[in-house]
Amino acid sequence: MRYLLVIAATLALSACVRVVPDMRPQTPVVMPPGTVSSAAFAPVSRGLKVTELGIGADDAGTALVSFLESCPAILRREDQSGLTFADDWRPACEAAATWPVSDARRFFASYFETARVGDGAAFATGYYEPEIRGSRTRAPGYDVPVYAMPPELVRAWPDDMPTSERSGRPPLGRYDASGRFVQFHDRTAIELGALEGRGLEIAWAADPVELFFLQIQGSGLLRLPDGSLMRIGYAGQNGREYVGIGRVMRERGLIGEGTDYATSMQGIMAFIRDNPAQGRDIMRLNKSWIFFRELNSDGPLGSLGVPVRREASVAVDPNFVPYGAPVFLDMERDEADGLWIAQDTGGAIKGTNRFDTFWGNGGDAREIAGSMSASGSALVLLPVGTLDRLETRR
Repeated sequence: MRYLLVIAATLALSACVRVVPDMRPQTPVVMPPGTVSSAAFAPVSRGLKVTELGIGADDAGTALVSFLESCPAILRREDQSGLTFADDWRPACEAAATWPVSDARRFFASYFETARVGDGAAFATGYYEPEIRGSRTRAPGYDVPVYAMPPELVRAWPDDMPTSERSGRPPLGRYDASGRFVQFHDRTAIELGALEGRGLEIAWAADPVELFFLQIQGSGLLRLPDGSLMRIGYAGQNGREYVGIGRVMRERGLIGEGTDYATSMQGIMAFIRDNPAQGRDIMRLNKSWIFFRELNSDGPLGSLGVPVRREASVAVDPNFVPYGAPVFLDMERDEADGLWIAQDTGGAIKGTNRFDTFWGNGGDAREIAGSMSASGSALVLLPVGTLDRLETRR
């Protein structure tokens, strides 16, 4: 949900979905001397020393805490970018376990070196954890189902797809009554009751528009009638096409210049509420549906499997940036400047130096994330010695 004039309208309601995309390597590029490449063929070159970045003490301390939370995951997973091995992170992770947060800047300077991926030109958006009204049980005013993952939603190859065309992960779908593998129900079918009466409801929301936007974010909080909170997180997706409705609405002249509605999340929601029938049809253009599970963590879980933290966690394309890597952003929006930890990804977070910054929950988080759309530069921090090894491997 990124909203800054034309760029933001194109990206609106797309960047923050916590759906891991099917990422394919890009076309190889010709690299200048002194550079190496990631698995996705992006050139990688040395950047500034960490001590030259001007990282603030508080910024470094927050990043150190999030980096340490990432360590158990990054020490056991393969780096999709091909830039690092799990053991490369071990010295930093072992040191982080006892390193004083007050001296975090020295930690990053001691254990990391910076790398520029591609030309380093970055684009950053923002996402947040929305809070909407909900109930654990159906009650008056709470009749919009929040569904768990249906057990029949599986990955498989359609029978009529030639073996030669089967590559990557099989598509999501279901087997129909005749045993034929077909697409899963889309948003319209689910809203019309395709899953009702099966006990898949983990909660009930009060507002279908708010639930739609919570699905876009991929996780959120339900404020229950007694005032308590229920945290829900991404459990799966129906495999159907995602459509960013902000772009569609702008192309149709419904929002933006010359209309009564701003090119922003708030403007999109206002139009939908003022035009409920048309708004419902527009939302149904997005055939994607997100399924949820209840979370007992103290924050929403990113795709790395650890809680994402306000002003510390960033979503990346893991084909270019290793999960768990610190990332230094210098953007035209000052709020996004500083050190972040790569702990998440998203449906529109693809390519080199594409980032989605996390802003937590609450009114200010919604405002900052909804308007975050900034260009700038990025450096990825890799364990000391990584670039020497990569250059030797060229």
